[in-house]
Amino acid sequence: MTVDVLRRPAPADRRARVAVAVLFFTNGALFANLLPRYPQIKADLGIGNAAYGLAVAAFPAGAITAGLAAGILVRRFGSARVAVGGTLLTGAGILAAGLADSVAVFAGALFLAGAMDAFTDVAQNAHGLRVQRRYGRSIINSFHAIWSIGAVTGGSMAAAAIALGVPRGPHLLFSAVVFAVAACVALRYCLPGPETDTGAAGETGETGAGDGAVSPARAPATGLRTGWVLAALVLIATAGTLVEDAGMSWATLYLSDSLHATAALAASGYVALVGAQFVGRIVGDRLVDRFGQRTVARSGALIAAVGMGLALAVPTVPGTVLGFAAAGFGVATLVPAAMHEADELPGLKPGSGLTLVSWLMRLGFLLSPPAVGLVADATSLRVGLLVVPLAGLIVLVCGGVLRSRRG
Repeated sequence: MTVDVLRRPAPADRRARVAVAVLFFTNGALFANLLPRYPQIKADLGIGNAAYGLAVAAFPAGAITAGLAAGILVRRFGSARVAVGGTLLTGAGILAAGLADSVAVFAGALFLAGAMDAFTDVAQNAHGLRVQRRYGRSIINSFHAIWSIGAVTGGSMAAAAIALGVPRGPHLLFSAVVFAVAACVALRYCLPGPETDTGAAGETGETGAGDGAVSPARAPATGLRTGWVLAALVLIATAGTLVEDAGMSWATLYLSDSLHATAALAASGYVALVGAQFVGRIVGDRLVDRFGQRTVARSGALIAAVGMGLALAVPTVPGTVLGFAAAGFGVATLVPAAMHEADELPGLKPGSGLTLVSWLMRLGFLLSPPAVGLVADATSLRVGLLVVPLAGLIVLVCGGVLRSRRG
């Protein structure tokens, strides 16, 4: 056992951990309040699958457009302020999207929300990694687990609002105000000072590295090797976002339109995905400590591919909900693992790897909705959702760049 495992965090560090957890919670809950409303918005706007896919792609398009500016804002204003400011503006964009009376306004509001979400995403992860260095052990997966709790909470709030007949406007306004207040309170307890906290690589308590394992991303690297590892990490993170997007953009529609589930029941597909993702992140650190990140990632990819593949092969409402749950559990640790590895990738300035992976992985969110929509219009949404097993195959191929456990 190392000294880092025994280190007790200071009270200010524990408060900062709670504050970052609140930021992750609000980030997950805000957008999840809108997602189950998508079928209603699609029906009200009278658009087809392809047009709908292009419209919802505005969210990742906004994130791609603005994402690289996140690092500049964090260095200038601090990660905590950027995370909270992004949360407030994301809530405003989501409210505007819910009230949109045209496709253009819907897409424009999602573009704004996506841009602000990109700032929040990078900033809250950067602040979380600051807190992790203070702790001297890995806690980043716990923050992403809290995000999943927030997403489940937001999705459940939306499902309840739909079941009770609450209009979109009051529902989304309530959501935006509640989570804006929570984020502003959390800001008070975040870490003070500039974004220059330093910590030796061995002091961050990386999961799976306590037994002397060496990640390929940590090996002495040439520029070419660093580029390859970064590209593989982007693909791994993108695979995780592809699965998340399948739940966000299409689960409700697939269950309601293709499988004729009720509106309230159709929302359970996304809730099942993020709920299982939460469970995967809660147990993820222990699994990684025992088996190594590479084995956990590849095993999870197999679970996601097989689980969703079976659900698509034999389409039923219960089976599809279980399929989305398997997909969420399988990809639970992918994005945190890729971000952590990238943040410590040699050959890059501090924070550059995290920003690049966070930015580039959003290509999955940008390309997936219109691609799935086009396939759905040409064939069926059931065929379009084969993107989930495909994401599992990507991780099986690229997972070798993640750290392995040596006995």
